[in-house]
Amino acid sequence: MSDLFSGGRLVAIPRKAARREQLLAHLTDTLFAPEREYSEPEVNDALRTVHEDCSALRRYLITSGHLIRTRDGSSYRRATTTR
Repeated sequence: MSDLFSGGRLVAIPRKAARREQLLAHLTDTLFAPEREYSEPEVNDALRTVHEDCSALRRYLITSGHLIRTRDGSSYRRATTTR
């Protein structure tokens, strides 16, 4: 995982699905506490600590099943299992 980061920042979002999945699991484990709900600004702020494109990372986390978003989009939480 360390090869994707420089100075604590993500250099690029991996294009290969398997590598991106490893990154998403790492970000979920390091940035989001289990059993805690987050607002969208909180999710964005956490993701911006590693990469400016927080929207892309947030979408990847949702579609991969690492984060779950409420139907109205008002809150996010870490999934207990991934897809």
